[in-house]
Amino acid sequence: MKKSILFYLVLLFSFSVYAQREKKDVFAPEYVRNIMLKTVRWQFSNPYHGARDWTNAAFYAGAFAAWEVTGENEIYDKLMSIGQNLRWRPARRWYHADDIAVCQNYIDLYRTVGKREMIQPTIDTLALFISRPYPAKKKAVEVIKLWWCDALFMAPPVFVKLGITLNNPIYLEFSDIYFKEAYDLLYDNNEKLFFRDLNYVVRNDKRNLLEANGKPIYWSRGNGWVMGGLVRILQELPADYKMRSFYESLFKEMASRVIELQQKDGLWRASLLDPESYPGGEVSGSGFFCYALAWGINNGLLDEELYRPFVERTWKALNQCVSPEGRVGWVQPIGADPRKNFSEDSWEVYGTGAFLLAGSEIIKMK
Repeated sequence: MKKSILFYLVLLFSFSVYAQREKKDVFAPEYVRNIMLKTVRWQFSNPYHGARDWTNAAFYAGAFAAWEVTGENEIYDKLMSIGQNLRWRPARRWYHADDIAVCQNYIDLYRTVGKREMIQPTIDTLALFISRPYPAKKKAVEVIKLWWCDALFMAPPVFVKLGITLNNPIYLEFSDIYFKEAYDLLYDNNEKLFFRDLNYVVRNDKRNLLEANGKPIYWSRGNGWVMGGLVRILQELPADYKMRSFYESLFKEMASRVIELQQKDGLWRASLLDPESYPGGEVSGSGFFCYALAWGINNGLLDEELYRPFVERTWKALNQCVSPEGRVGWVQPIGADPRKNFSEDSWEVYGTGAFLLAGSEIIKMK
């Protein structure tokens, strides 16, 4: 009898906790602040990959944004410590967008203290990036320096941030060149989405890589990172910059297409045009879409009445993917195309970064 009573008490408590969780306002500033702190602390306590790796560069971007909106200096101190331990150097390959992505964090931190040694390695590396040809392997896809679409989150924001910081337009001009090359090569004007690289571009032959439903492959994470990169470019560029209208138009065009592809649960699938083949929402792509759409609303580029419901659905869904201890799950592992190899237990540092970036804009919404 006592065991039965205990069982029902535990069950009643569980339902009570669940009900309270369901009632929680995930848009309340205090809630957003707390969930950001929980996830960033969990990720700092569970490091993964090399500290200079592109995966961590995405996390640092989210962590810095979290520090900006929460004011928690423990985040700032941790990022400073990482930069100091790395001696403010990018990774080994000067010619590869992956290896300079971490420089975004160095520049952001430099702006808070102004110590030249924090950005000098970035300056030296970009000088090589600009002056030397890309040492491409014998692969047809590596025909330009930014030959894969997610590189548009990794490299152009570094160039633009440095150009604005040093008041040197040469960095902005080369960023425009590299971005436009990728746009011309990989952007589909009909679908308003980017192919991941030349392997996936649809041609008039039998070599096309297609999804099970016969449609082209448009990777959620790749396109999410493009939109995230556009945000980080537009945040920096002056209102009268000659190429700003190009970036704004592309951002709006992609946003209008992306909302059409959101699924009923508020998330996007790993493959944008074949959601039925990829059950379960993918958080790293969805997080960046949420970040970009919320930023667009907050900065007057996107109509709030139209876009806000999509943002709200996404933020609610993203919060359901955070474990009680603060781990962001449902993140597709490292890859180059849509996969099905992830679950609620699948996490990656860039998934946390995407969640934090989204939260940094959600907390600013009225």
